[in-house]
Amino acid sequence: IVMLEPRRLAARAAAARMAALRREPVGATIGYRVRQDTKVGPATRIEVVTEGVLTRMLQSDPALEGVGLVIFDEFHERSLHADLGLALCLQARAVLRPDLRLLVMSATLETSRIASLLDEAPVIESVGRAYAVETHWLDRPRDGPVEAAVALAVHRALDAHDGDILAFLPGEAEIRRTAERLTAALVPDPDAGVVVIPLYGNLSRAEQDRAIAPSPPGLRKIVLSTAIAETSLTIDGVRTVIDSGLMRVPRFSPRTGLTRLETVTVSRASADQRRGRAGRTGPGFCYRLWTHGEDAGLLERTTPEILEADLAPVALELAAWGVHDPHALRWLDAPPAAAFAQAGELLAELGALGPDGRITEHGRAMVALPVHPRLAHMLLVGVETGRGATAAALAALLEERDVLRRTHGAGPLDPDVRLRLDALRAAASPRSGHDGGGRRQRADHAGDARLDRPTIARVQREAVRLLRLVGRSTPGGSGRAGAGRAPTGETRSADSPATALAGAIDDADAGLLLAFAYPDRIGRQRGDAHGRFLLRNGRGASVDRAFALAGEPFIAAAVLDGRGRDARVFLAGPLDEGALREHFREQVVTEASVTWDGEAGRVRALRCERLGAIVLAEAHIADADPDAVAKALLDGIRQDGADALPWTAGARAIQQRLRFLHHVDDTWPDVADEALLADLQWLRPYIGGLTSRADLQRLDLAGLLLQRLDHRQRADFDRLAPDRIAVPSGSRIAIDYSDPTTPVLAVRVQEVFGLLETPRIAGGRVPVMMQLLSPARRPVQLTRDLASFWRTTYFDVRKDLRGRYPKHDWPE
Repeated sequence: IVMLEPRRLAARAAAARMAALRREPVGATIGYRVRQDTKVGPATRIEVVTEGVLTRMLQSDPALEGVGLVIFDEFHERSLHADLGLALCLQARAVLRPDLRLLVMSATLETSRIASLLDEAPVIESVGRAYAVETHWLDRPRDGPVEAAVALAVHRALDAHDGDILAFLPGEAEIRRTAERLTAALVPDPDAGVVVIPLYGNLSRAEQDRAIAPSPPGLRKIVLSTAIAETSLTIDGVRTVIDSGLMRVPRFSPRTGLTRLETVTVSRASADQRRGRAGRTGPGFCYRLWTHGEDAGLLERTTPEILEADLAPVALELAAWGVHDPHALRWLDAPPAAAFAQAGELLAELGALGPDGRITEHGRAMVALPVHPRLAHMLLVGVETGRGATAAALAALLEERDVLRRTHGAGPLDPDVRLRLDALRAAASPRSGHDGGGRRQRADHAGDARLDRPTIARVQREAVRLLRLVGRSTPGGSGRAGAGRAPTGETRSADSPATALAGAIDDADAGLLLAFAYPDRIGRQRGDAHGRFLLRNGRGASVDRAFALAGEPFIAAAVLDGRGRDARVFLAGPLDEGALREHFREQVVTEASVTWDGEAGRVRALRCERLGAIVLAEAHIADADPDAVAKALLDGIRQDGADALPWTAGARAIQQRLRFLHHVDDTWPDVADEALLADLQWLRPYIGGLTSRADLQRLDLAGLLLQRLDHRQRADFDRLAPDRIAVPSGSRIAIDYSDPTTPVLAVRVQEVFGLLETPRIAGGRVPVMMQLLSPARRPVQLTRDLASFWRTTYFDVRKDLRGRYPKHDWPE
């Protein structure tokens, strides 16, 4: 029997409980297998594993020979590995093992959907022995820190109830601050008789076991926990649960390719699981830090991780399984198409998938390593290039929480990953000398940070383990993996593995190795913008100007926040351009670009070396393709609009006359601004050798517009759309064609005495609009019917004009 638990602590606790019931040690009939810790033996019949372990078992033996039953415990959490493991087990049963039995369990389960997925499997409900839990709702102030509200509720519970207290907070930082509040208030009181114990995933096994063990005699225990204690655990002595109503979940954004932790409100299923911790061994109490009204608005269940997670690990596992389309498997919720496609693109970039989408030998080696595909690729390439020790150290650092911790009141931590590597070397070799540059300290503090020594110890153990694993997964064996290009100092055979590893770390390789893992996050500084970088994927990133990395020309970023225009960099390393060119030369594209530079107002012909969105180098092309230059110039005109053309008053007048003729007869060309820009090929024959706005001014645009007319139209142009009309005074008055629907002749009344009919144009088809003016050229009348004006309106106009202009002759 293989039994899956979502967390290492739960797996060890479940195995210990079952073994105790049989009065056997763990590792006999009941054992467990979790990361960095295994207790199984030849007699083991029930093996409790974490979910990633099942995936490894299936990849190495798809038929699961020797396994009769797989149990998925606490399935309501819907972790990525649980969904993947169930999908793989269902296919293994359908194809290879029809006798394989599957059992899905949880206290808060979507039974109908899961039973349907399992071919209408029977639903068995085991009520067991449960104790009543009295629930109280408290209105937590939303503008205050959650730790203050939790501490207040703990004091209330200490006064009101007996027994131990289990308080749920969203994360480690809130746990630490709550512990400080409670310790300051309770420890000085000799009669308090309480001990405050944290519980979260990054604690050592001994610290976690201390949290779930029975309280010391005469003491009450206050356990401050993340969601790690939400399921699968019974903490003896807990009578009261305090639920902050918050949890921290990873959220992946396909848009940015980044995963960040978000604090969200718990679901009803999670809240019920937490409350149930108080009723395991007797009647209990639960304080919920939200109102009864808010309780009604809780989501029923937490969103399945597969719908919001980075799917690169799933895509790699499926490729190794031989599945290219996730819909070939049966899922409770299928992986989203966009996130899965992005995962495939990343795996192809890492060399895990070939052009046909099938897994490569490199990809199979990546699957064998129990880390994210990015880190697996970095480890393998690190070994191949003689950087195995540094790669293992970086992978272990990235798998754990930061080994640097802020001191009280300090600002942001320096994101330079070399500080962390230096901390590992200093911890393994505390008497090692200074690196000579004075940039980093080999001490318990780095700038405004202190070293987290328990985390460093875990990182050291994990780095050593990864180095051994990668040695076994690559041709050449562990000796090849352990080799460094230039170990810093000699190591003796008696050195511990951690000391030997530290001696082989070369932090000069840090940035390059991070670039192997995060090729999409290689960044180049934007011009002289200190601390601002353009990433290969086209997004922006920023480093606080106070840190040395802000001045580096190239970086490789491992951890960013994914927010805003420029994502804030939390962990990165400097990258040498020479190393970048050497190791990414096959991905560097050299391309000639002939484009319009709108700011300079000219065509730019450049030869660029480009890595994604990053331009590594560019040079001017003296002999650029004339067609490409002409196309870029036309693109510039199109971008700038019709005003970019060399208009003169004469050219505009020709355009307006042609627009009038097109309005009358659409066989004439359309030369409106929009039409000219819509198809600029009419201009193409005349721009050879031109490269700028200034060059365009040499064109005779009026002549070019007339060139668009055929022979007949050229002969008729002046006749059909004359620019001027002769009037009885002897003047030739210009026609205003600015409105193509209504040409206007603006003329003084006196100059048309004797003109009986309205002048007509377009071969007599269109009468002009007569705008009759006073001697001072002020409008007095608009008309298209001059004859009617003389018969009727003129006499009223004459009276007015005689009064204002008595010296002029106004005949009847």
